[in-house]
Amino acid sequence: MDKFQAFGKNISASFTPFAARTQQYVKEQLGQAEDKTQLPPDYIELEKRVDALKKVHNAMLQVTSQYSNEAYDYPANIRESFNDLGRTVSEKVTLLSSATSPAEAQAALTAPPSAKPQPKTFSHAIARASLNSSHILSGEHAGAGEDPLATALEKFAIASEKVGEARLNQDAQIQSRFLAGWSTTLNTNIMFATRARKAVENARLSLDATKAQAKSGPGFHLPGQPAGRKDGLEEEMTEEARAKVEQAEDEFVGQTEEAVGVMKNVLDTPEPLRNLADLIAAQLEYHKKAYEILSELAPVVDQLQVEQEASYRKAREGA
Repeated sequence: MDKFQAFGKNISASFTPFAARTQQYVKEQLGQAEDKTQLPPDYIELEKRVDALKKVHNAMLQVTSQYSNEAYDYPANIRESFNDLGRTVSEKVTLLSSATSPAEAQAALTAPPSAKPQPKTFSHAIARASLNSSHILSGEHAGAGEDPLATALEKFAIASEKVGEARLNQDAQIQSRFLAGWSTTLNTNIMFATRARKAVENARLSLDATKAQAKSGPGFHLPGQPAGRKDGLEEEMTEEARAKVEQAEDEFVGQTEEAVGVMKNVLDTPEPLRNLADLIAAQLEYHKKAYEILSELAPVVDQLQVEQEASYRKAREGA
Protein backbone atom coordinates (compact mmCIF):
# COMPACT_ATOMS: atom_id res chain seq x y z
CA MET A 1 0.00 0.00 0.00
CA ASP A 2 2.83 2.38 0.89
CA LYS A 3 4.51 1.68 -2.45
CA PHE A 4 1.25 2.38 -4.27
CA GLN A 5 0.82 5.70 -2.44
CA ALA A 6 4.43 6.67 -3.20
CA PHE A 7 3.88 5.83 -6.87
CA GLY A 8 0.73 7.95 -6.87
CA LYS A 9 2.62 10.89 -5.37
CA ASN A 10 5.33 10.64 -8.05
CA ILE A 11 2.72 10.62 -10.81
CA SER A 12 0.97 13.60 -9.22
CA ALA A 13 4.24 15.52 -8.86
CA SER A 14 5.09 15.08 -12.52
CA PHE A 15 1.57 15.69 -13.83
CA THR A 16 0.49 18.61 -11.70
CA PRO A 17 2.93 21.23 -13.16
CA PHE A 18 1.81 20.35 -16.69
CA ALA A 19 -1.85 20.33 -15.64
CA ALA A 20 -1.43 23.68 -13.88
CA ARG A 21 0.16 25.22 -16.98
CA THR A 22 -2.59 23.77 -19.15
CA GLN A 23 -5.26 25.13 -16.82
CA GLN A 24 -3.63 28.57 -16.87
CA TYR A 25 -3.34 28.51 -20.68
CA VAL A 26 -7.04 27.59 -21.04
CA LYS A 27 -8.06 30.36 -18.66
CA GLU A 28 -6.03 32.89 -20.64
CA GLN A 29 -7.55 31.74 -23.92
CA LEU A 30 -11.03 32.06 -22.43
CA GLY A 31 -10.25 35.46 -20.94
CA GLN A 32 -10.73 34.18 -17.40
CA ALA A 33 -7.19 34.87 -16.14
CA GLU A 34 -7.01 37.82 -13.76
CA ASP A 35 -3.32 38.53 -14.18
CA LYS A 36 -0.79 37.61 -16.85
CA THR A 37 2.88 38.19 -16.27
CA GLN A 38 4.19 40.45 -19.01
CA LEU A 39 7.49 39.79 -20.74
CA PRO A 40 10.01 42.66 -20.91
CA PRO A 41 9.74 44.84 -24.05
CA ASP A 42 13.36 44.08 -24.93
CA TYR A 43 12.59 40.37 -24.81
CA ILE A 44 9.57 40.76 -27.09
CA GLU A 45 11.71 42.76 -29.51
CA LEU A 46 14.25 39.93 -29.61
CA GLU A 47 11.47 37.45 -30.34
CA LYS A 48 10.28 39.55 -33.29
CA ARG A 49 13.80 39.75 -34.70
CA VAL A 50 14.34 36.00 -34.37
CA ASP A 51 10.98 35.36 -36.06
CA ALA A 52 12.03 37.66 -38.91
CA LEU A 53 15.36 35.87 -39.25
CA LYS A 54 13.60 32.51 -39.36
CA LYS A 55 11.23 33.77 -42.06
CA VAL A 56 14.19 35.03 -44.11
CA HIS A 57 16.00 31.70 -43.86
CA ASN A 58 12.91 29.77 -44.94
CA ALA A 59 12.29 32.10 -47.88
CA MET A 60 15.87 32.05 -49.15
CA LEU A 61 16.35 28.30 -48.70
CA GLN A 62 13.09 27.61 -50.52
CA VAL A 63 14.56 29.26 -53.62
CA THR A 64 18.29 28.53 -53.37
CA SER A 65 17.73 24.85 -52.60
CA GLN A 66 17.42 24.54 -56.40
CA TYR A 67 21.22 24.62 -56.50
CA SER A 68 21.05 21.05 -55.16
CA ASN A 69 19.07 20.00 -58.23
CA GLU A 70 21.47 19.47 -61.12
CA ALA A 71 18.76 19.82 -63.77
CA TYR A 72 17.20 23.05 -62.49
CA ASP A 73 17.78 24.76 -65.86
CA TYR A 74 17.45 21.68 -68.06
CA PRO A 75 14.65 22.23 -70.62
CA ALA A 76 11.67 19.98 -70.00
CA ASN A 77 10.98 19.52 -73.71
CA ILE A 78 14.34 17.89 -74.48
CA ARG A 79 14.44 14.13 -75.00
CA GLU A 80 17.99 12.76 -74.78
CA SER A 81 18.77 9.05 -74.77
CA PHE A 82 21.42 7.19 -72.78
CA ASN A 83 23.61 7.17 -75.88
CA ASP A 84 23.33 10.95 -76.12
CA LEU A 85 24.48 11.34 -72.51
CA GLY A 86 27.19 8.69 -72.50
CA ARG A 87 30.31 10.68 -73.42
CA THR A 88 31.43 14.23 -72.80
CA VAL A 89 31.48 16.60 -75.75
CA SER A 90 35.27 16.81 -75.51
CA GLU A 91 35.56 13.02 -75.74
CA LYS A 92 33.23 12.94 -78.73
CA VAL A 93 35.21 15.66 -80.53
CA THR A 94 38.45 13.75 -80.01
CA LEU A 95 36.93 10.52 -81.31
CA LEU A 96 35.31 12.27 -84.27
CA SER A 97 38.61 13.84 -85.29
CA SER A 98 40.24 10.41 -85.49
CA ALA A 99 37.31 8.63 -87.18
CA THR A 100 38.16 7.20 -90.61
CA SER A 101 34.69 6.13 -91.64
CA PRO A 102 31.05 7.18 -91.15
CA ALA A 103 30.55 4.16 -88.89
CA GLU A 104 33.41 5.23 -86.61
CA ALA A 105 32.08 8.77 -86.57
CA GLN A 106 28.64 7.57 -85.56
CA ALA A 107 30.14 5.31 -82.89
CA ALA A 108 31.96 8.31 -81.43
CA LEU A 109 28.61 9.92 -80.67
CA THR A 110 27.22 6.91 -78.81
CA ALA A 111 28.06 5.69 -75.33
CA PRO A 112 29.72 2.47 -74.22
CA PRO A 113 27.58 0.31 -71.89
CA SER A 114 29.50 1.35 -68.78
CA ALA A 115 29.47 5.09 -69.49
CA LYS A 116 28.37 7.43 -66.74
CA PRO A 117 25.52 9.70 -67.90
CA GLN A 118 26.60 13.27 -68.52
CA PRO A 119 25.09 16.18 -66.56
CA LYS A 120 21.64 17.45 -67.42
CA THR A 121 22.21 21.20 -67.45
CA PHE A 122 21.10 23.70 -70.07
CA SER A 123 24.69 24.41 -71.13
CA HIS A 124 25.49 20.72 -71.46
CA ALA A 125 22.32 20.21 -73.51
CA ILE A 126 23.35 23.07 -75.82
CA ALA A 127 26.80 21.51 -76.15
CA ARG A 128 25.41 18.12 -77.13
CA ALA A 129 22.91 19.63 -79.59
CA SER A 130 25.63 21.81 -81.14
CA LEU A 131 28.03 18.90 -81.61
CA ASN A 132 25.33 16.69 -83.11
CA SER A 133 24.39 19.50 -85.46
CA SER A 134 28.00 19.97 -86.44
CA HIS A 135 28.31 16.26 -87.19
CA ILE A 136 25.17 16.34 -89.35
CA LEU A 137 26.52 19.24 -91.41
CA SER A 138 29.97 17.69 -91.72
CA GLY A 139 28.46 14.44 -92.94
CA GLU A 140 26.56 16.21 -95.68
CA HIS A 141 29.60 18.36 -96.57
CA ALA A 142 32.07 15.52 -96.99
CA GLY A 143 34.61 16.09 -99.77
CA ALA A 144 33.71 19.75 -100.17
CA GLY A 145 36.06 21.16 -97.54
CA GLU A 146 35.14 22.33 -94.10
CA ASP A 147 31.69 23.75 -93.45
CA PRO A 148 32.16 27.05 -91.52
CA LEU A 149 28.91 26.58 -89.64
CA ALA A 150 29.84 23.01 -88.69
CA THR A 151 33.21 24.23 -87.44
CA ALA A 152 31.61 27.03 -85.42
CA LEU A 153 29.04 24.69 -83.92
CA GLU A 154 31.76 22.27 -82.81
CA LYS A 155 33.71 25.06 -81.12
CA PHE A 156 30.49 26.36 -79.55
CA ALA A 157 29.78 22.84 -78.25
CA ILE A 158 33.16 22.64 -76.52
CA ALA A 159 32.73 26.10 -74.99
CA SER A 160 29.17 25.36 -73.82
CA GLU A 161 30.32 22.21 -72.07
CA LYS A 162 32.98 24.24 -70.24
CA VAL A 163 30.32 26.74 -69.18
CA GLY A 164 28.19 23.85 -67.93
CA GLU A 165 31.09 22.48 -65.88
CA ALA A 166 31.63 25.94 -64.40
CA ARG A 167 27.95 26.03 -63.41
CA LEU A 168 28.23 22.66 -61.69
CA ASN A 169 31.27 23.92 -59.79
CA GLN A 170 29.28 26.99 -58.74
CA ASP A 171 26.45 24.78 -57.51
CA ALA A 172 28.82 22.63 -55.47
CA GLN A 173 30.32 25.72 -53.83
CA ILE A 174 26.87 27.09 -53.00
CA GLN A 175 25.72 23.78 -51.56
CA SER A 176 28.71 23.48 -49.22
CA ARG A 177 29.16 27.13 -48.27
CA PHE A 178 25.67 28.63 -48.34
CA LEU A 179 22.97 25.97 -48.20
CA ALA A 180 24.76 23.96 -45.51
CA GLY A 181 25.39 27.07 -43.42
CA TRP A 182 21.89 28.50 -43.63
CA SER A 183 20.32 25.10 -43.01
CA THR A 184 22.45 24.72 -39.88
CA THR A 185 21.42 28.16 -38.64
CA LEU A 186 17.74 27.39 -39.25
CA ASN A 187 17.67 23.83 -37.92
CA THR A 188 20.10 24.29 -35.02
CA ASN A 189 20.61 27.86 -33.81
CA ILE A 190 17.11 29.16 -34.48
CA MET A 191 15.63 25.89 -33.24
CA PHE A 192 17.53 26.30 -29.95
CA ALA A 193 16.08 29.80 -29.66
CA THR A 194 12.59 28.38 -30.25
CA ARG A 195 13.10 25.83 -27.49
CA ALA A 196 14.40 28.49 -25.12
CA ARG A 197 11.34 30.66 -25.83
CA LYS A 198 9.06 27.71 -25.19
CA ALA A 199 10.75 27.17 -21.85
CA VAL A 200 10.09 30.84 -21.00
CA GLU A 201 6.43 30.48 -21.92
CA ASN A 202 6.12 27.34 -19.77
CA ALA A 203 7.82 29.11 -16.87
CA ARG A 204 5.46 32.09 -17.23
CA LEU A 205 2.39 29.85 -17.28
CA SER A 206 3.68 28.01 -14.21
CA LEU A 207 4.31 31.32 -12.44
CA ASP A 208 0.85 32.68 -13.18
CA ALA A 209 -0.75 29.36 -12.26
CA THR A 210 1.14 29.40 -8.96
CA LYS A 211 0.03 32.96 -8.29
CA ALA A 212 -3.59 32.08 -9.05
CA GLN A 213 -3.39 29.04 -6.80
CA ALA A 214 -1.92 31.12 -3.99
CA LYS A 215 -4.84 33.55 -4.24
CA SER A 216 -7.54 30.89 -4.40
CA GLY A 217 -6.15 28.69 -1.66
CA PRO A 218 -4.67 25.17 -1.61
CA GLY A 219 -5.85 22.37 -3.83
CA PHE A 220 -5.69 22.00 -7.59
CA HIS A 221 -9.02 22.40 -9.37
CA LEU A 222 -10.20 22.44 -12.96
CA PRO A 223 -11.82 25.52 -14.55
CA GLY A 224 -15.37 25.97 -13.29
CA GLN A 225 -14.77 23.97 -10.09
CA PRO A 226 -14.79 25.73 -6.70
CA ALA A 227 -11.44 26.61 -5.20
CA GLY A 228 -10.05 24.65 -2.28
CA ARG A 229 -11.53 25.51 1.12
CA LYS A 230 -9.31 27.52 3.43
CA ASP A 231 -8.99 26.27 6.99
CA GLY A 232 -7.20 27.14 10.17
CA LEU A 233 -3.82 26.55 8.58
CA GLU A 234 -4.35 29.52 6.25
CA GLU A 235 -1.38 31.44 7.55
CA GLU A 236 0.94 28.46 7.23
CA MET A 237 -0.31 27.66 3.71
CA THR A 238 0.03 31.29 2.70
CA GLU A 239 3.69 31.18 3.67
CA GLU A 240 4.10 27.97 1.71
CA ALA A 241 2.32 29.50 -1.26
CA ARG A 242 4.57 32.55 -1.07
CA ALA A 243 7.62 30.31 -1.23
CA LYS A 244 6.20 28.53 -4.28
CA VAL A 245 5.55 31.84 -6.00
CA GLU A 246 9.09 33.01 -5.34
CA GLN A 247 10.46 29.74 -6.67
CA ALA A 248 8.32 30.08 -9.79
CA GLU A 249 9.50 33.68 -10.22
CA ASP A 250 13.14 32.61 -9.98
CA GLU A 251 12.53 29.92 -12.60
CA PHE A 252 10.81 32.40 -14.88
CA VAL A 253 13.63 34.95 -14.54
CA GLY A 254 16.27 32.29 -15.11
CA GLN A 255 14.58 30.92 -18.23
CA THR A 256 14.08 34.45 -19.57
CA GLU A 257 17.74 35.35 -19.09
CA GLU A 258 18.83 32.13 -20.79
CA ALA A 259 16.50 32.74 -23.73
CA VAL A 260 17.78 36.29 -24.12
CA GLY A 261 21.34 34.97 -24.35
CA VAL A 262 20.37 32.33 -26.91
CA MET A 263 18.41 34.78 -29.08
CA LYS A 264 21.18 37.38 -29.01
CA ASN A 265 23.67 34.75 -30.08
CA VAL A 266 21.44 33.77 -33.02
CA LEU A 267 21.00 37.39 -34.09
CA ASP A 268 24.61 38.44 -33.63
CA THR A 269 26.38 35.51 -35.30
CA PRO A 270 28.14 36.55 -38.54
CA GLU A 271 27.61 33.15 -40.17
CA PRO A 272 24.51 33.98 -42.29
CA LEU A 273 26.16 37.05 -43.82
CA ARG A 274 29.40 35.14 -44.37
CA ASN A 275 27.44 32.37 -46.09
CA LEU A 276 25.68 34.93 -48.31
CA ALA A 277 29.05 36.39 -49.28
CA ASP A 278 30.15 32.87 -50.26
CA LEU A 279 27.02 32.50 -52.41
CA ILE A 280 27.77 35.72 -54.25
CA ALA A 281 31.43 34.76 -54.67
CA ALA A 282 30.43 31.43 -56.22
CA GLN A 283 28.06 33.17 -58.64
CA LEU A 284 30.71 35.73 -59.52
CA GLU A 285 33.29 33.03 -60.20
CA TYR A 286 30.85 31.18 -62.46
CA HIS A 287 29.82 34.24 -64.48
CA LYS A 288 33.44 35.34 -64.76
CA LYS A 289 34.45 31.91 -66.04
CA ALA A 290 31.54 31.87 -68.49
CA TYR A 291 32.53 35.34 -69.71
CA GLU A 292 36.13 34.23 -70.24
CA ILE A 293 35.08 31.10 -72.16
CA LEU A 294 32.67 32.95 -74.44
CA SER A 295 35.06 35.89 -74.89
CA GLU A 296 37.65 33.47 -76.23
CA LEU A 297 35.11 31.79 -78.52
CA ALA A 298 33.40 34.91 -79.93
CA PRO A 299 36.30 36.26 -82.06
CA VAL A 300 36.94 32.79 -83.50
CA VAL A 301 33.31 32.46 -84.64
CA ASP A 302 33.31 36.08 -85.81
CA GLN A 303 36.36 35.34 -88.01
CA LEU A 304 34.66 32.26 -89.45
CA GLN A 305 31.62 34.41 -90.24
CA VAL A 306 33.76 37.12 -91.87
CA GLU A 307 35.59 34.59 -94.01
CA GLN A 308 32.36 32.87 -95.06
CA GLU A 309 30.75 36.18 -95.95
CA ALA A 310 33.78 37.18 -98.03
CA SER A 311 33.72 33.83 -99.81
CA TYR A 312 30.00 34.19 -100.38
CA ARG A 313 30.36 37.67 -101.91
CA LYS A 314 33.24 36.54 -104.11
CA ALA A 315 31.18 33.66 -105.38
CA ARG A 316 28.24 35.96 -106.09
CA GLU A 317 30.42 38.42 -107.97
CA GLY A 318 31.89 35.66 -110.13
CA ALA A 319 28.49 34.23 -110.97
